[in-house]
Parts: sequence; structure tokens; C-alpha cells
Amino acid sequence: MIKFEIKYFVRFDFSDKQIGQYLSNSLRDLEIARENKRSEVKFNYSYTALIKGGIALIAKIGQVKIRSIPGHHIKIIEKMSEILQDETINEVGNLMRMKRNRDLYSGGVFISDKESKDFYFFIEKVLFKVKEAIERNTAKE
Repeated sequence: MIKFEIKYFVRFDFSDKQIGQYLSNSLRDLEIARENKRSEVKFNYSYTALIKGGIALIAKIGQVKIRSIPGHHIKIIEKMSEILQDETINEVGNLMRMKRNRDLYSGGVFISDKESKDFYFFIEKVLFKVKEAIERNTAKE
């Protein structure tokens, strides 16, 4: 059983339509990342796709909504990793989060084409797992 700390999460009854919209929004961001040649754009949209996919997964599995407070992206990544039982999500997701934060708050960071593509392909696999988990849990209902 995944524990959702009340500091970061609040109980919420999501409809399947709402969860589907979250997931679609995540997949749309991934599509933008795929279609864009600029490494910074590919990286940033891949990261937002990961976070939005995590929000959809957490909404479906935990029936909780994330609070928008400092550290909430860390918690989204952590809970995705727990739910999908894949520690690599936590490791890579936090690496991306830290790079994004350095880019925003420390005057920028260089993201190579290879690095942005590697992140993109990793997030693509994660979102496939997210989609499967949501569909599997919808079928159980």
C-alpha cells in the first residue's frame, strides 16, 4: 500500500474522464517533445510529460490530488516510482528535475541532443507503463 502524506496530497474523487484528460495532456506534451528538434524544448516537454503522467497515475491509483507546494515534483516522481515499482523513474526523474531547476534558477544548463533524446525515450517508456497501469486499474472497477 502506497502512503500519500497529507502534507503533499489531498483526497479527491476523480472521474475517469478527468484522469483521461490528465493522461492525454501528458501524451500531448510527449508528442511536442518528439516533434521538436531543439534539445532544450525536447527536454522540457519530456519533463512536463513525466510530471503530468505522474499526476494522472497518482489520481487513478491513490485517488489523491497533489498540493502545489515546494517539493511536490519530488513527491510526484517518488510516488510514480513506488506505484510502478521502478526505482529508475525516481533516479532519472530527479536528475531531470535538478537539471530543470538549475536551468530556471541558476542561469541555465546545457542539454545535448543525445541527452534530450535519451530522456525523451526514457519518458516515453514510463508513460507507456503509466497508461497500462491506469487502464488495468480502470478495468478492475
